[in-house]
Parts: sequence; C-alpha cells; structure tokens
Amino acid sequence: MMESMKVSFTGAKGQLLAARLDRPRGPVRATALFAHCFTCSKDLFVVGRISRALTEHGIATLRFDFTGLGHSEGDFANETFSSNLEDLLAAAAYLRSSGDGPDLGKGPILGEGPQILIGHSLGGAAVLAAAGRIEAVRAVATIGAPADPAHVAHLFAPHLEEIEAHGEATVNLMGRSFRVKKSFLDDIAAQKQTERIASLRKALLVMHSPVDTIVGIDNAAAIFTAAKHPKSFVSLDDADHLITNREDALYAADVLAAWASRWVGRQTVERPAGEPREGVVTVAESPGFKFRQLVAAGPHALIADEPKHVGGNDSGPTPYDLLLAALGACTAMTIRMYAEHKKFPLEAVRVELTHEKIHATDCDACESGSAKIDRIQRTLFLSGDLSTEQIEKIRQIADKCPVHRTLHATVRVETHLAE
Repeated sequence: MMESMKVSFTGAKGQLLAARLDRPRGPVRATALFAHCFTCSKDLFVVGRISRALTEHGIATLRFDFTGLGHSEGDFANETFSSNLEDLLAAAAYLRSSGDGPDLGKGPILGEGPQILIGHSLGGAAVLAAAGRIEAVRAVATIGAPADPAHVAHLFAPHLEEIEAHGEATVNLMGRSFRVKKSFLDDIAAQKQTERIASLRKALLVMHSPVDTIVGIDNAAAIFTAAKHPKSFVSLDDADHLITNREDALYAADVLAAWASRWVGRQTVERPAGEPREGVVTVAESPGFKFRQLVAAGPHALIADEPKHVGGNDSGPTPYDLLLAALGACTAMTIRMYAEHKKFPLEAVRVELTHEKIHATDCDACESGSAKIDRIQRTLFLSGDLSTEQIEKIRQIADKCPVHRTLHATVRVETHLAE
C-alpha cells in the first residue's frame, strides 16, 4: 500500500516544478529520485509503476517534471542538459528539506536527501552526471540511457542545418512538437560523461532493451564498461524505448525495486526515544502524524495507527488489531507447547480473530449489565493427523492461554503522571 501526493518545489531557475511523492504507508527506510526521459513526464506508466514498486520495499520516491515539461513552469526551449542537472539537484535539496516534515515522516535516515537515483533515457544520463554531486546517493539505476548525452542529437538530424543557421528549430518528437535551440546541442556536446561514469563510486544498475531503436544497446555496454564495480546489467528483452508494454514495465519495476532495496540496508522501524528496557512497553506519538504511534517492547519496535476513514494513515495495525494479535499469538504458542508436551501430530496451527461490539441481550453467556459488550471470535485452523479427541483437547487448551485468562480476569489499570 502507498500514498501518493502532489507536491512542488522551486527549480534551478526559479520556476515551480510539479512533482509527485509516492511513499509507503509504513516507515520510510530510504528515498529515491526519478528523472524521466527526454520530453516525457513524471506520469509515464513505467515511471509510476517503478515508483509504486519501490514503496513496497519501504522506499519513498519523488518523481518530477523538468522545467517546461508536464505540469512544470518554464519554457522547454530555454533548457539544456546542464539546466536539467540543476533541476535534479534542486529536487534532491527538496527531499533533504522535507526529511523531517509531514510529507515523509521523521525517520533515522531521512533529511539526507535521496539515497537512490533512477533515470530513464536522457534522465538516465542526468542521474549519472548528478550522482557525484549528491552526497547521500548510494545507488544509481539507468533505463535505456545513452552513454553520452550528445547521443540524442541524432533525433534532430533533419533539422541540424536549420538549427545552425537560425539558432533554433521546431522538431517533432514522439508525436509532439518542441522548439530546440543551438544552446542545447552545444551543451550536450560539452558533457564529459565517460569521466563521470568512471568516477561514480556508487552501486550501478544498467537496464536496457537489446531492440531499443532510439538508444541502441551499445550505449548500455559503454556505460557498463566505464563504470567500476559494484555494477549489474539487466536485459529488458523485447521492450521498446518508452517501455510502453505493461508487462515489460512491471518486470522492470519489480527487478529495479528488489535491486535498490539491497543498497539501502535492512528496513528499520522508528522507535520512541529512550533506551529499551526489558519488560517495559513504550508508546510515543510519531511527529507529523495525527494518530500514528511508535511502539517499543524491549528491543522490538512496531507502528500502531488508525485507518484512513477515521483520520489515520493506515501505516500500522490499530490498537484493537494489536490486542487480537496478542491473543492470537498467545493462543498459537500455548497450543504448540501443549501439543509437543502430549506428542500430538500437530503440523501447523493458524488463528484468526475478529472483534466487535454486541448488545448484551444478544449474548446468552453475558453477565455484564452494560448495554454492549466486546465479543472476540477466535477460529483455530489445525493441520496434522489429529484424532477427534486430540482436536477437542486443543480447543480446550486454547481457552487457558495466559492472555485469554488476562482478558477474562479483573484487570486494574493504574495511571500515573511522570515527574
């Protein structure tokens, strides 16, 4: 599950750049920055699918429209590869400034800026060029990227004379018309991309289709050869340059997300402040959220929250979910201990629980005088060659688990204010 929100930030030349921040419902373990292909936008299907796949691994992703493209302000004709590079750095700065805000939620490594850069086509060339200037970056992935930004000049071949003579020309790319100036061509010709790739010193993933007719597979070979280890190559088989086939996009997204997850370390769960203490459960509010709570039980941590429809973020189980989990876990553990003690052939046990409020008159076994009572229904799923008698014994022992007994006992909760 993920949340997707529209955001914006100021680009290198002062224009407002439109972006979308996709983040997991749970804790954010890292952030990624996505640079789309030349003349494309953040809303291309493959871009959105990769972003969604990253959230499934706990990685929040910012995808944005370069100046003059998509929903961003500015004139595309006035842009160059170098100005796109500056927009990328502005996006990275935005992620740094948002690290402790409500967009991302506070975390142990947020505020650093993006740990992962991803670029498609010329966006791939841009992230290779920008990686060395963003300190937080640990890994870079390219999709159908040219080894040299100057490679895109062949797209304007029929207009090169006009551009040289008049300083600009209107060209048709992917069915759309764009003004391209000589300053753009001069800028891409001046880039020293091979040197940048050789000094990258980041984990690198090169994804490319061997049948790409826009950016040939030889570009992938040149990038891979120039880069130092660790580096990986993944073939996108028969995908086209824009990866318009849904299955190709899903494959690219899943592989890239799994690879990226390796380079941002193990997923960690935020914890309340303070040293863990055995036998003490600590719960503290998560900054920037309405109901989200950080829970620590000794060295273990988890998140509690409320569903969206009551104002929460649905980033963790509700308090009642945790109550049911406690009863279910205790039930399964008690059954396992009993079955092993009695040497029953129990192979596996699963417990499903539900909770509801019911009217007291609906419950024959009710002794409470209140209008409504809580009812927990517990269903046991048992696997193994068990006799009818053994199954009945297991059902009976389930009612004797410690948490079950606590729920049925008179419990006194004492509340104190800390000094």
